[in-house]
Amino acid sequence: MRAYVVNKLNHPSQIPLANDIPEPKAGKNEVLVDVYSAGLNFFDILQAQGKYQTKPPLPFILGTEFAGKISQNSPIPAGSHLKRGQRVFGAQLGSFSDKIAVHCDRVIPLPDNITFDQGAGLFITWPTSYEALVGRAELKKGEWILVTAAAGGVGIAAVQIAKALGAKVIAAAGSAEKIDIAKRYGGADYGVNYSNPGWQKEVLEITGGKGVDVIYDPVGLINDALKCIAWKGRALVIGFAAGTIEKVPMNIILLKNISLVGLHWGAYNQKEPSRVPIVWKDILSLFSTGQVQPVTYTSVYKFEQLADGLGALEKRQTWGKAVVRIKEETMDARAKL
Repeated sequence: MRAYVVNKLNHPSQIPLANDIPEPKAGKNEVLVDVYSAGLNFFDILQAQGKYQTKPPLPFILGTEFAGKISQNSPIPAGSHLKRGQRVFGAQLGSFSDKIAVHCDRVIPLPDNITFDQGAGLFITWPTSYEALVGRAELKKGEWILVTAAAGGVGIAAVQIAKALGAKVIAAAGSAEKIDIAKRYGGADYGVNYSNPGWQKEVLEITGGKGVDVIYDPVGLINDALKCIAWKGRALVIGFAAGTIEKVPMNIILLKNISLVGLHWGAYNQKEPSRVPIVWKDILSLFSTGQVQPVTYTSVYKFEQLADGLGALEKRQTWGKAVVRIKEETMDARAKL
């Protein structure tokens, strides 16, 4: 089968597509999935270079998020409700390949109204944003929220979820084009360009001088955003896509009576497994009612173009969820859509 194998740590642009990799074998409580589409994440770039917090032993197949179908030759573990040929999405190291072995707990049936391309970016992005806003910040109807990198994968999901919760959303991005995307595809109410000096004043003007109740930040702009946070506001630390881990002055936290709140969704299976199915039940309900919709970047990359896709992601040229298509979805596979 085809796969992007990391034999030595390197930038993804230096990792070729191998065509003769043995197919994986399912272990205990695992199923085999034919991968149709795979989501691109910034941490894929870091992981290929050994710069990410999770460092799998060499060699390993790159990629984590995927959507596809349970393979016809897959075992079905006892007690599982999965079926051969079923459309699914999930996450497991090794998604940049034709086939992947995945633990049953890491696979979820793909809703009929969502394509493989859309499904490839769900498993990490959406629960991250949902649990951050609902479980950690407890965002309420009528509150103001500022979402940084609002046109990105987790950002545009956060914008949609916040709108579904009845919040007033200010999308922050680095260009007018990305602000427009956050409004058009996410439904953001307002937009500010954080590449402009003093952008926080715009936020204060929009909120009538109050500031935002919640900050959702996957970039590493907490210090800047705290200049426009409201009294008793909550600042969500989601990630550091800009590359710098910030040091926040604690006197600001004290004087503004605010909360710094972290969200590490990847640890929930270990630390709080009972919360995981609750989050997914709520998210899938939002999908089924049409209140939210996965947003994919218009350029879906071919499997051979993985380096181009990750390169565009690295240069902040993409929006929504960037996806690489590994197999074409046939008319039979789309019959239920």
